[in-house]
Amino acid sequence: MFGESGSGKTVLLSSFYGAAQEPHNIKKHGFNVLAENPSQGTHLSQNYLGMKQSATLPETNRFSAKSYSFLVKVKHRAQAKAAKQAGADALRVVWHDYPGEWFERDVSGPEEAQRRIDTFGDLLQSDVAFLMVDGQRLLDNVGEEERYLKSLFTNYCNALLLMRDDLLDNGKPLVTFPRIWILALSKSDLVPDMDVYEFRDLLLGKAGADMEKLRDVLATMVESNRALSVGEDFVIFSSAKFEANKIEVSKRVGLDLVLPLASVFAFERQLRWVQAGHIGRKVALKLLENAEVVSFGLGILGGGIAKLIGSKNKAAAVAGFLLAQAGPALAEYAKNLEKKVADLDAQGIAKQEDLTAVLTKFRADLYKAEEERIFLRSLL
Repeated sequence: MFGESGSGKTVLLSSFYGAAQEPHNIKKHGFNVLAENPSQGTHLSQNYLGMKQSATLPETNRFSAKSYSFLVKVKHRAQAKAAKQAGADALRVVWHDYPGEWFERDVSGPEEAQRRIDTFGDLLQSDVAFLMVDGQRLLDNVGEEERYLKSLFTNYCNALLLMRDDLLDNGKPLVTFPRIWILALSKSDLVPDMDVYEFRDLLLGKAGADMEKLRDVLATMVESNRALSVGEDFVIFSSAKFEANKIEVSKRVGLDLVLPLASVFAFERQLRWVQAGHIGRKVALKLLENAEVVSFGLGILGGGIAKLIGSKNKAAAVAGFLLAQAGPALAEYAKNLEKKVADLDAQGIAKQEDLTAVLTKFRADLYKAEEERIFLRSLL
């Protein structure tokens, strides 16, 4: 998540993880979210419980960047043997948290400058990037939102331009790069009457040219830049409902979409680019390297492929398989998923606690969020 200081990144992260540990949410969703670093899990749980029990906000991250790796584990009733063979028994999601001040001011010296470059290098390994728009700042500039929005997008552009030469590989555009940049409204509880369409229209009307400039900057950094989506998808987030001396953590908005957006949504968009021929083979292979778990869960990749390839070459083999099947045969999976969604509606997620059920439910959650005007995706 990219955002300036105070935009709510750390609070969102804490709310995401803390709520995932609630027993009723585990039962509802059919999976566990586990922090691979137990001390990080403890820290995030403390942040969440501080909000829930004493209305205390987490301390902001002002000095260093951190990456949080989470495993999404399901029970695999129907798929246990095949999933184990394919090595697809868990979905891994990495969430990067970093000092938002790095977008707004210069660094203090060479050491911090190098930390910033290293951090952004890690951030640019992601599949999906969220550009945070602060709901509080919108309220502070009612009627003149362009003052805040133009400054926001200019800061994004300038920070990337300043680091561009250090981030590129000997001046060559990057193959590995987040190609989906979703514009996200944080603290949406402060503007409860704004739905995702109004959010989109506000950004386009007040800062459309600035959004286009950001896309142009990003396009100079990435190989096969036709496969790049910047400011074409929108989502609304709220970590909780904040009141005087009270934080209602159960009243969240959009955070249940983080996992679907980072997995199924990203995978489907990548496949669309591959099928449309917007990316070269080298980029396509790299783009699909992390697709093993999602493609297995969606029924595209059978467990048998894992028997034919060694673990060291598995990612490349999976990517090659998906690329080779990027024609009509692969496109058929979407039709099959529609039936799976209908089956889940009839049977219930609790009775189908396996990888396919969870990922199919993720897909259904995205459609539901669109109906509720929380999420808006590009059709391109």
